[in-house]
Amino acid sequence: MIQLHHLNNSRSQRILWMLEELGQDYEIKHYQRDADSQLAPDSLRRVHPLGKAPVLTDGDITLAESGAIIDYLAQTYGRQTLLPAMNTPDWWDYVYWLHYAEGSLMPPLLMRHVFDKVQQAPVPFFVRPIVNKIVAGVDKAFLHKQIKTHLNFVADHLACHDWFAGDAFGAADIQMSFPLEAAMHRSELADSYPRLRAYVSALQARPAYLKALEAGGPYLYGPKAEV
Repeated sequence: MIQLHHLNNSRSQRILWMLEELGQDYEIKHYQRDADSQLAPDSLRRVHPLGKAPVLTDGDITLAESGAIIDYLAQTYGRQTLLPAMNTPDWWDYVYWLHYAEGSLMPPLLMRHVFDKVQQAPVPFFVRPIVNKIVAGVDKAFLHKQIKTHLNFVADHLACHDWFAGDAFGAADIQMSFPLEAAMHRSELADSYPRLRAYVSALQARPAYLKALEAGGPYLYGPKAEV
């Protein structure tokens, strides 16, 4: 049976979703972030030297990295349902978005998250203005422009396409879900990009996505409760 080492509020949530879309039986090994540091527990280092999730085991194969896992699952169990035909333009779109999600889109979003944590960290009152000035400077000079450039690029693609690779939902959409959920979790970005917000809402309404939420437990970037 497939075994997934799953960390709460992490990229491994999309692997649960992938398994549900594929209808595969699997076992979850749950791990919880440290309440103070929000880092993964040391017990994950016994699974993979980097101590990160997701890690998937299927028979003799053990894989880390979301893109590698999604590609393995899609090519092993979902060729007819979640992948375009190989060596077509849609196939190369799949390859592109599979790598773009973590290689280009996620880094500035992660940096924005880290700087948010820096601003929220307790520091002496006389240091706070310096911290805020540094964060604001980096945001103005780099982060804001980078995030805007990438989200404009993705929104332009989705303005002309329903999905990322071809005419049907597929593995590329699952890979792209995590950075877009993280972006749309920020209300100022969700308000600025209605097409991306609608796309994420469509993903989060899929039955397999909802089953994965039940299996994985609370997920920070999941559908927001109606108010």
